[in-house]
Amino acid sequence: MRAMSTPAPSSYYQRHIFFCLNERKSGEESCARHDAQRGFDHCKARVKAAGLAGPGKVRVNKAGCLDRCAGGPVAVVYPEGVWYTFVDEADIDEIVEAHLGRGEVVQRLLLPPNVGR
Repeated sequence: MRAMSTPAPSSYYQRHIFFCLNERKSGEESCARHDAQRGFDHCKARVKAAGLAGPGKVRVNKAGCLDRCAGGPVAVVYPEGVWYTFVDEADIDEIVEAHLGRGEVVQRLLLPPNVGR
């Protein structure tokens, strides 16, 4: 796993993680169909429990469509712009501990760059 650089000290949060929670009513693929809300809720709880939440630390955010539906569920960490897919709470735990906690990208959970809608 590679370590990521620390953002400029003027950033209010060190990192944001955005979870796509979009649901397409047309029956098309969407993150909501893959229980993305459960991943978001678990991440938020884990970040808080680990003492990583708040100014100068991590913010867990809901997002609408991130247009990478075929890889759903998806989350993206900024400022690095690292895209993840996940299956269960253990995957979320690994993202929280490694990337959000130590700045190390979780290679096995990276969303392939060619995955779109």
